[in-house]
Amino acid sequence: MNYFSSHFKLGILGGGQLGKMLLYNTRKFDIYTCVLEASNEAPCKTACDEFHLGDLMNYDAVYNFGKQVDVLTIEIENVNIDALEALEKEGVKVYPSAKTLRIIQNKATQKLFYVDHNIPTSPFTRFAFTSEIKEALNHGGLSLPFVWKCAQFGYDGTGVKIVRTVDDLKDLPNVECIAEKLVPFKNELAVIVARNASGETKTYPVVEMEFHPEANQVEYVICPARIDVAVAKKAEAVALKVSEAINHVGLLAVEMFQTENDDILINEVAPRPHNSGHQTIEASYTSQFEQHIRAVLNLPLGRTDNKVGGVMVNLVGAEGFSGNVVYENIEKIMNMDGVTPHIYGKKQTRPFRKMGHVTIVNEDLNEARRIAEEVKKSIRVISE
Repeated sequence: MNYFSSHFKLGILGGGQLGKMLLYNTRKFDIYTCVLEASNEAPCKTACDEFHLGDLMNYDAVYNFGKQVDVLTIEIENVNIDALEALEKEGVKVYPSAKTLRIIQNKATQKLFYVDHNIPTSPFTRFAFTSEIKEALNHGGLSLPFVWKCAQFGYDGTGVKIVRTVDDLKDLPNVECIAEKLVPFKNELAVIVARNASGETKTYPVVEMEFHPEANQVEYVICPARIDVAVAKKAEAVALKVSEAINHVGLLAVEMFQTENDDILINEVAPRPHNSGHQTIEASYTSQFEQHIRAVLNLPLGRTDNKVGGVMVNLVGAEGFSGNVVYENIEKIMNMDGVTPHIYGKKQTRPFRKMGHVTIVNEDLNEARRIAEEVKKSIRVISE
């Protein structure tokens, strides 16, 4: 099929920053794009060929949008899967498939999938409601501490909480959830796997992620991870095993823990471009966003190794500021070597909202990490 400068239409469900960065690449290739998103203020609005307003969880909105495109992909997994199944039956190509998304969309289903396929993950208990947890604690079926995760619709630090005392359960929503054993670990790692419909597969180098203690958001992504080659190989092998088991097409970001004994346990996966791959825009031969387009269109996959070491810093709204956004000291960071800011186009900031990211590239990874710290201290996302 001719995708380039043709009548072909690529549909993207979701209009956030991931979609916007996908669109940089569809523009490069002159691929016609249609985006469905509930907000008129979406970052994607200025970059796609057609912008459609609609709720991604609404069956009719997703179905009617999907009927107008040739291939449908996502930039967020919280979408109406029944509509995707209907579209697939009618011949629309949907990547990742409805079947893959059904496994991933619910964290309890996702964890059970790992257990069923002998993929290493931390022990967990599934609950229909958060309110059932107290009873499990009283009867010894569960012990503190553990990680509480809502089964659906959690993202960027929402829907996850470390529960150390019974009091920590107080403000949690009463929803379907899982309680995961709190695993002592050395590192949080991630591997992005790309796979096209022909089954060609490539992995990006393992990255390590440093998290903000309160917001449970990634602060730094460091690529390549500063770990032993044997551990990196193990992480890649686990990521490939998940990719094969789940039979995804597109990108699959696999987040993992490296335990004290250097075992690799899967935390969770995302079937789309991911925060742990933003540095690929500057640091890799093929960015994760270009790779996702190649994969869902069944084109040959691009080279995934690094041209240079990269560190990514998330730009999130500063605490105590809400309203029209101002990026304080952005000129200062642009004066630093190897520093590239990406501003997502969200006009309103609020505490911990993801507003952009900054990539730092350097031949010396430790120097890149040092500059990243300086970037983090210098730039502030505040309001007018």
